[in-house]
Amino acid sequence: MHQRKQALIFMLMFEPEDQEQQEQLGARLADCSPATLIVYLKGDLGAGKTTLVRGYLRGLGYRGTVKSPTYTLMEPYRIDGKSVCHLDLYRLADAEELEYLGIRDLLQEETVLLIEWPERGEGVLPGADLTIQISHREHGRGVAIFPESDAGELVIGHLRSVSSGISA
Repeated sequence: MHQRKQALIFMLMFEPEDQEQQEQLGARLADCSPATLIVYLKGDLGAGKTTLVRGYLRGLGYRGTVKSPTYTLMEPYRIDGKSVCHLDLYRLADAEELEYLGIRDLLQEETVLLIEWPERGEGVLPGADLTIQISHREHGRGVAIFPESDAGELVIGHLRSVSSGISA
């Protein structure tokens, strides 16, 4: 399911100038996502991974507080029948700890997994459908989105068609 046969659609690059544009990108990503998707979020501390997740959740209609799960490791959300789980593995001591978080159960459900610091779960986490690399720029951020599966390529195709308002 998560093996890419051939890269037909290449990565997308965005340059959001501020948090609002970063959240807009997250909302557009939500509009393009199927019910089951694994997204790896990569970038330095403070790059804006949680900001992108906040936009994603807002795009689905969530109006509550979106906090980084740095200490809880996982924040689940149920929005209009859709399940989204935001994981921050920065403080994960061992990838095997994902078993205690119920990663197998999450993978059996229709759930979008938005995973910060996925390299800390290497060996236990399944492969990503999308990898999003966020980097600091002099003015704003650079956001590169790479498809890693057929599902990721479909998302990229949809995102490409609806992303005219974000600096690309």
